[in-house]
Amino acid sequence: MTRTLRAAIALAGTAALSLGVVSTSGALGSAPTKADEVKIGLLLPESKTTRYEKFDRPYIEAKIQQLAPGAHVDYYNAAESATTQQQQVNTALAKGDKVLILDAVDAKSIQSSVQKAHDAGVKVVAYDRLAQGPVDSYVSYDNHEVGRMQGKALLDALGAKAQSGEIVMHNGSPTDPNAGEFKAGAHSVLDGKVKIGKEYDTPNWDPNNANQQMSGAISALGKDKIVGVYSANDGLAAGISTALKAAGLNVPLTGQDAQLDAIQRILLGTQTITIQKPYKPEADIAATMAVDFAQGKSLPADLTPVTKTSGSGQKVPSNLLKPVVVNKDNIKDTVVKDGMYTVQEICTPTYAAACKQAGLT
Repeated sequence: MTRTLRAAIALAGTAALSLGVVSTSGALGSAPTKADEVKIGLLLPESKTTRYEKFDRPYIEAKIQQLAPGAHVDYYNAAESATTQQQQVNTALAKGDKVLILDAVDAKSIQSSVQKAHDAGVKVVAYDRLAQGPVDSYVSYDNHEVGRMQGKALLDALGAKAQSGEIVMHNGSPTDPNAGEFKAGAHSVLDGKVKIGKEYDTPNWDPNNANQQMSGAISALGKDKIVGVYSANDGLAAGISTALKAAGLNVPLTGQDAQLDAIQRILLGTQTITIQKPYKPEADIAATMAVDFAQGKSLPADLTPVTKTSGSGQKVPSNLLKPVVVNKDNIKDTVVKDGMYTVQEICTPTYAAACKQAGLT
């Protein structure tokens, strides 16, 4: 046998051994998806609420890259348009995205798009709002508990004044299933304890709509009759507080999302509380679900410890996180400690005195 032939046989044996290792690895489990094959569509609903561009998007994208370096993320923002979001789902499917992280503008109208993704073999992770249709997993906060905490905080702030006048309720967008849960949670605490003078749903979570609604309530009820205001989130609270200020009113006012302007209003005393739903844990879980799906894995039980039933009747494996009440006394131990904002971001010159009084500086 020539030296050349012996070398060729040895090389063939080495190659066969190498192939055998690969084959054994495949037999033990499916080969991992390459990072560049992880294609995820991220569909967020709007940008008027500051959380989506400032927190949700960068946190989700960063976690995806951590889990699957080189993964491709197609980002879409629907600018509050359900029709636009349906078109964006079509675009994501056409681009070959294997998983969609979807925060629905309208949980009901997006159902046909969710079905289309399902029929195409594309997994859908419902983010923050539970879309209708065959959703594969869901991550959010306990929204009924959010509303209950808001209602309790409003009652606590009203104290003995709870029966001395009327409150106004602003419940958020009727197309957002979360708004219905916030509303139900708030009513579970407030009903029978206060008189509700006016109650509104606020399309698109629009602060301008909330401002007009509050101005109308003040005119209809009389400013001396209003003792408090339930606002389902901080965006609405911004519009409401402007109307209250114009009428010379300063009454307990709730919120949600721990927006920077809400934290500053709390320091000034023009908003009573907000609800912090730390964005990073929610974003990290959504990203983990999406990468697992993109890599052909089943979600571990501890990632979806509960089941939620959607408006269309699907039972969806879910993860519901715990919200936190933020007031003037715990700003440092909540939004500052969690890295949402620095003291310097909060305590600009306008708020310097209030920050000092609250012990932030």
